[in-house]
Amino acid sequence: MVEHVLVAPDKFKGSLSAAEVAGRVSAGLGVPTVELPVADGGDGTVDAAVACGFTRVTLEVTGPTGLPVTASYAWLDEQRTAVVELAEASGLRRLPGGPEPLTATSHGTGELIADAVRRGARRVVLGLGGSACTDGGAGMVQALGARLLTATGEELPRGGAALRELAKIDISGFIDISGVEVVVASDVDNPLLGPHGAAAVYGPQKGATPEDVVLLDAALGRLAAVATQTHGLLGAVEHDGTPRPMGVAGAPGAGAAGGVGFAALAFLHADIRPGIDYLLDLLGFDEQVKGARLVVTGEGSLDEQSLRGKAPVGVAQAAARAGVPVVAVCGRRTLSDEELRAAGIEAAYALTDLEPDPERCMAEAGPLLERLAARVAEERL
Repeated sequence: MVEHVLVAPDKFKGSLSAAEVAGRVSAGLGVPTVELPVADGGDGTVDAAVACGFTRVTLEVTGPTGLPVTASYAWLDEQRTAVVELAEASGLRRLPGGPEPLTATSHGTGELIADAVRRGARRVVLGLGGSACTDGGAGMVQALGARLLTATGEELPRGGAALRELAKIDISGFIDISGVEVVVASDVDNPLLGPHGAAAVYGPQKGATPEDVVLLDAALGRLAAVATQTHGLLGAVEHDGTPRPMGVAGAPGAGAAGGVGFAALAFLHADIRPGIDYLLDLLGFDEQVKGARLVVTGEGSLDEQSLRGKAPVGVAQAAARAGVPVVAVCGRRTLSDEELRAAGIEAAYALTDLEPDPERCMAEAGPLLERLAARVAEERL
């Protein structure tokens, strides 16, 4: 095999998709490359899978506000595998008029999963990130056939706040997922409830006030408690009327995406795997890195968040196992050289090195990235 450079970046959020970043870097390097756009389970995961050979399946589903949206998932027929990205159907970018923390629903994500199962999926990879909702995955399981009922037998409206009135979960009409492996790709390790839970940690990012956070945490506790009491799911137990984060509700990752992690664990019997590690395996990174003399990874901002399971660090760790050096390209970076080296990245090249104006960096990201890649080639190849 001709010695090549493996270009494996995440997106530059707000500027370029991962595939566009890979294309620009390859053009600037001017040497044989293999392009492998990557993602960590959040925004851009479906795009990355499609760029690596999956087929895009598009359909109309319920958005987080209840209005219809056009969303897609990625499908690989030969493996009967679907990659579903929660942000596609239930993400913050699907909110037309601002946050709706009490009523936003994950219903559309369940519709995507249901379509994949009807298509014959044997594996569903669910990427969690960019969620608009804090509904404990209630909308998702409703779309999959569960009925969430009040004490008088009425169906609950969508959204996290309504879960305060939950009395019974009827799963008699739940879609048949026997024989379907469900994998949650996420690096979030929060439990469902409490000070480190879905409402407390992520609710404010979705517009929740302190009062909303208290309400939503109690509502999610009610969901977990009813799941335990009515179906033997290890969600939570109540003592003196207070739900506590035990069993599935206390599992690392149960609080991901506003509690969708809990619903995936409790109702879909999912396994939670580190997002970037699992997706690199799914996209065939180990095969593509063979024979490479350099790996170029990157994302829009290389910062403290990058060190917490984001794509560039995952790529660097995977490349290190293959003995291939790694450099990164980015829009901007706040990490020191020492922090980068500790993460397995030999050097980082930022657009702001070429253009100090952040707005121009965003607007002209493509051409600037090609110039940056030419610098990488000059110094590293």
